[in-house]
Amino acid sequence: MSANEESIPLLPGQISIGNSGSGGSSGSAGSGGLARNTASELAGPVAEPEERELEAALRPKNLDDFVGQERVRKQLGLVLAASKIRGRSADHVLMSGPPGLGKTTLAMIVAAEMNAPLRISSGPAIQHAGDLAAILSSLTEGEVLFLDEIHRMSRPAEEMLYMAMEDFRVDIIVGKGAGATAIPLELPSFTLVGATTRAGLLPGPLRDRFGFTGHLEFYSVAELELVLRRSAGMLDLRLTSAGFSEIAGRSRGTPRIANRLLRRVRDWALVHGIESIDARTASAALDMYEVDARGLDRLDRSVLQALVNKFNGGPVGLSTLAIAVGEEPETVETVAEPFLVREGLLGRTPRGRIALPAAWEHLGLKMPGNAVAAAMLPFEEEPREG
Repeated sequence: MSANEESIPLLPGQISIGNSGSGGSSGSAGSGGLARNTASELAGPVAEPEERELEAALRPKNLDDFVGQERVRKQLGLVLAASKIRGRSADHVLMSGPPGLGKTTLAMIVAAEMNAPLRISSGPAIQHAGDLAAILSSLTEGEVLFLDEIHRMSRPAEEMLYMAMEDFRVDIIVGKGAGATAIPLELPSFTLVGATTRAGLLPGPLRDRFGFTGHLEFYSVAELELVLRRSAGMLDLRLTSAGFSEIAGRSRGTPRIANRLLRRVRDWALVHGIESIDARTASAALDMYEVDARGLDRLDRSVLQALVNKFNGGPVGLSTLAIAVGEEPETVETVAEPFLVREGLLGRTPRGRIALPAAWEHLGLKMPGNAVAAAMLPFEEEPREG
């Protein structure tokens, strides 16, 4: 890192990476003892703090190593290649999609491909325009600024970001009332990479200022197997093809979850003295962690079982369902429901949540006639409480 980079002031919650290629930890991802994760943590899309260092070590460092998201990868590669030919900073990039699909990894790859330093912050950490001004004024020429969960920035900071992205300058307000004056501050050319799990919450003027927008999709089982093969090689693990397929099939289409499950299977095999992991070993390990063959964890199954056994398949309101499973409504709605709806196991109707035929089948139960009638209710995006 150059002297100039060392002198860059950082705000709380910020990270500055001096160069490009070092997107992750240099330590071994294989360190650590037995897992203490609960089932919901294992299959959840958000990484726990103790898992992040291990996940960072498994991150690909360039586009060639990045598995999946073929369309976004090719488009982004073209944007970066053209910028290098022109000798200018890349256009601002917005990455959207569910957690765990590679938005942060792609931000690090952008910096690596452009051979530029990377500054990392997040929307929740920028609650005042002054916070953003401090970050922007300390950027160096060509630096990549990554803002995670950019939709959670405060409105004053968003409005300051408009001018910074378009004109590479900000106006600093000095004084108050009639005596207040705006001092223009010129900024070096930089690339902003924004990541969001809720692109619809971004205001239109902010979305329009990004030169490239990529939406990341859930991975297929075949793509997750490729992710797992790469990770297994880095962790020096031996798995059969059936072992890879077993883990990939339980990973909910998310590389972050796939890598997490791989590490837990590794721990199980280590304790039981198994050198080569096959489908039977992977299945036994994940069954112990309560992740079933379809990727459902304890919370997912509790929601389905409550719907089926206590409410005869629904419809039932979200608050009532949450009480039945002993969780907060926000937990059920944001953690369990997205996957259950995507898998066609749970429906959201105007009268509440219902168990769909696939849920009864997954639980090994026969769907009664009145539950079939409930399943025919019309759906809506935001159901009212019944």
